[in-house]
Amino acid sequence: MESLLSLSFDYLSSADSVKIRKGLRQLEGLLAQICLSKSTATTAAEKRRSVAPPNNHKDSSPTKDLSSLKDDPAFREFFKLQEGFQWNVAIRLISTLERLLGKLSSGLHDLLIVSTLDLLHGTLLIHPPSRSLFTREIYMNLLLDLLDPSNCPAIQSSALLTLVTALLEQPKNTRTFESLDGLLTVTSLFKSRGTSREVKMKVVEFLYFYLMPETGAWAAGGEGARGNGSGNGGHSRSSSKTGQSAASRGSEEETRTTEEKQGLLGRYLGNVEGLVEDLRESAPFEMAVG
Repeated sequence: MESLLSLSFDYLSSADSVKIRKGLRQLEGLLAQICLSKSTATTAAEKRRSVAPPNNHKDSSPTKDLSSLKDDPAFREFFKLQEGFQWNVAIRLISTLERLLGKLSSGLHDLLIVSTLDLLHGTLLIHPPSRSLFTREIYMNLLLDLLDPSNCPAIQSSALLTLVTALLEQPKNTRTFESLDGLLTVTSLFKSRGTSREVKMKVVEFLYFYLMPETGAWAAGGEGARGNGSGNGGHSRSSSKTGQSAASRGSEEETRTTEEKQGLLGRYLGNVEGLVEDLRESAPFEMAVG
C-alpha cells in the first residue's frame, strides 16, 4: 500500500494537470477498493448471490458500512498509515488544493478542484482523526476560500460538503470556523444574487448541520503540513497570515448548544428561529435537538 500511496503522491505534487488527475484517480481507486472489498469470511448466502445473474444491472460489489471497515485488513493497514505525516492522504489533498488555487481558472482546473474536494471528503469520513487538521486556521481558511462567489457552483457545493465533514464531531474545528468569520462567508454566499439555487440549498443544509448541538470529538491524529493561505475573495473575514490557531487561544474543547449557535448565526441571517424550529420538527439528521 505504501508504494501505491507514494506513486499517487508523486503525481499529486506535479505541476502537470494530467499527472495530478492521474494521482487523484489512483487514490480514488485505492479508497474504492478499501470500501468495496469483500471480507475473507463469506457466508453461504453471499456465495449463492455471487453466482446469481445481476438484477437490474446493479453493482455486484456492495459497499461496506463504516462500522464494519475496522475488521477489514486493508482498511486497518490504511488507517495505521494515516497516523503518520508521510502517508497521510488528507494532508496531500490539502496541499494539492493550495496549489490548484494558485493557478488560473479553467474547465480542467475546476474539475481537478472538485475531484480533490470529493476525495478529501471521503478521506475525512474513512479516517476521522484527520479532521483535526482543520483546527488550524490555514486549512480552514482554504475551505472558506473555495466558497468565494468567483468559484463555480460545483466547487462551492463540494466545498460545503467537505466543510460539513471537517466539522463533524470536532468542536474545536467549529470554533476555528467561527473565529474566521465562517458564518459570514456562508451566509454571504446564501444572500448573493449570483449564487445558484443548488448551492443555496446546500447552504441551508449546512446551516441545519451547524445548528445541531455538539458532541465530543475524535482523538486528534495526523500532523499539520506547511502551506500558504489564499485570498479571501472579498469576504471580510480573518486572515491566516498571523499563524495563530484558534486552538492556541483556547485549549479547552468548548461545545455549544443550538441556542448559543442560533445567537451567533442571527448576527448574519434573519429568521434563524424558523430554521431551529424546522430542525426540531423534521430532525433531518435523525438526532434530537435540545
